[in-house]
Amino acid sequence: MISFDAMAETLKLLSDKTRLTILAMLKEKEMCVCDIVEILQTTQPNVSQHLRKLKTGGLVGETRRSQWIYYSLNIEDKPYLQGILDQLPSMDEQINAVKMSCN
Repeated sequence: MISFDAMAETLKLLSDKTRLTILAMLKEKEMCVCDIVEILQTTQPNVSQHLRKLKTGGLVGETRRSQWIYYSLNIEDKPYLQGILDQLPSMDEQINAVKMSCN
């Protein structure tokens, strides 16, 4: 069973709107930084910093394909987060409106 401290640290990661939005996007599909940047209309360093925190917290994983790194949700070991993720608004429309530039 997870400790209160570990759960609190994980939930702190979700208290940031940008990180929560990134998780909502990754709930829909795996994505690369450049596409997340375009959807959020922010800078690459900003998105990379948030992804680093999410990766360090064990919420996202990464896969390298050629020159691109794709990020995906990694919450199988955190079932207590599923209810929160289920309540996040869909980002499908925003994702589909953007031409995926990493492909």
